[in-house]
Amino acid sequence: MSTEESLRVVKDGYAALGRGDIQGFLGMLSDDVEWHIPGQGLPLSGTCRGRNQVAQFYQKLAQVAEILAFEPREFMAQAEHVAVIGWERVKIKATNRTIELDWVDTFTVRGGKMAKFRPYTDTQALAAAYASTAKAAG
Repeated sequence: MSTEESLRVVKDGYAALGRGDIQGFLGMLSDDVEWHIPGQGLPLSGTCRGRNQVAQFYQKLAQVAEILAFEPREFMAQAEHVAVIGWERVKIKATNRTIELDWVDTFTVRGGKMAKFRPYTDTQALAAAYASTAKAAG
């Protein structure tokens, strides 16, 4: 897969997410996609395998957080590897806290589909935002 093709696949994925087209986005994933979210003990952390588990991830995301702003700002690619640098503002529903995060998302594209996903962000800041208000007050 060429660098340009890999970049197009990932940009198309972000465009689908930007339109709120989760089903369209899921169709851009390989059948055996590996979707890994770091952050031990966080509500969304762990590894999803396959489109169905990634769909469940997005359902859980909608339950625990409200995405107020999501901006992929730079795309870089080499062959099947794509990195996206961005920023987001998220409201955590359980604590009513809003957090702003810079992030880097990495993808491996195989056969015209996104096959691996790994994000990198400030998991300590996320953990603090998810922490219960009782803990924060104590």
